[in-house]
Amino acid sequence: MASKALHIPHGPERSQHLLQRTTAEWRASGDDLLLFAYGSLIWRPEFDFTHALPARVLGFHRVLRMRSRVNRGSPQEPGLVLALLSGGSCRGLVYRIPREAGEAVLPRLWAREMPNGVYEPRWLNCDTDAGRLRALAFTLSRQSPNWTGPLHEPELLHIFRHARGRYGTTLDYLLRTVQGLREHGIRDMELERQAHLAARHGLCAPL
Repeated sequence: MASKALHIPHGPERSQHLLQRTTAEWRASGDDLLLFAYGSLIWRPEFDFTHALPARVLGFHRVLRMRSRVNRGSPQEPGLVLALLSGGSCRGLVYRIPREAGEAVLPRLWAREMPNGVYEPRWLNCDTDAGRLRALAFTLSRQSPNWTGPLHEPELLHIFRHARGRYGTTLDYLLRTVQGLREHGIRDMELERQAHLAARHGLCAPL
């Protein structure tokens, strides 16, 4: 399964097109629905699954550099959420969702992760103890207007202090992700550095 670039501006129309295309690609595979989780889906999946396999993806890495104006921020005080960016590697989980349940899971997942179609959904090769699996993941293009580029510490601290969206604050999202990763034996040094930064400035308890 390989997805072509979709040249529609970010918004509900783009999101719906991507949902329809991804659903069609998955149906054509004849497989259960496989999802690669690298952020909040690790600690708050909100769906039932039969397996959660530790996995590693080559060619993409996890970064807290995507603007969030809905879930973890607002138009006035944009927050940040994680994305997969090309380059490097990323450890996470592959969820296996039974095929009969996938039809209901995908639209709910889209409402949560893709309200404005900002991510680029891709089917990525995930290396697990059960072999290589092809799983759906939410990636981000460096051409996206929601890509922040490198952020300096004062910018991060401002976001940690002020950004709040429909699911809570950016800082809570960061801390829950670090803890969720640790529970699965995954240490992300950059995310932990950002959490330590917040703690040094009195915004949260030390890890």
